[in-house]
Amino acid sequence: MELNNKSLITNYILNNRFGELLGMQFSILEPGIVEYHLEIGKKHLATPFAAHGGVISGLLDATIGVGALSAVCEDEKVVSTVEMKASFFRPAVEGDLLIAHSKILQKGNRIVFMEAVIHNQNNELVAKATGTLNCFPKEKAGY
Repeated sequence: MELNNKSLITNYILNNRFGELLGMQFSILEPGIVEYHLEIGKKHLATPFAAHGGVISGLLDATIGVGALSAVCEDEKVVSTVEMKASFFRPAVEGDLLIAHSKILQKGNRIVFMEAVIHNQNNELVAKATGTLNCFPKEKAGY
């Protein structure tokens, strides 16, 4: 995927310490559509086997966030999550490879509505979220 405003996406990657901490990696497939990957390891667990819900929520938020960012970066804008509703369908366990995808539901000048879904390596639905994101000039976020 080729975006004209690569520097904004590159700066996001360089400054996203949370994504680095969790080990999340993404690819932009097209503006608004991203694919995230996260392998569940011991550092993600809340029980002897299952990942903490915060890890799954973080992956959902990152997926809707970068999806929205990729849709507005051409306008020199960034995004922040205003609200997110998450539903959890099955646990993610150690060794699972989680694959998350974003989708734009509606895009305006200041608000973007997004959806994200996470499946495991067996294509089983793990979680789903919808979210509302605020779009604003990149300078307000320090870019």
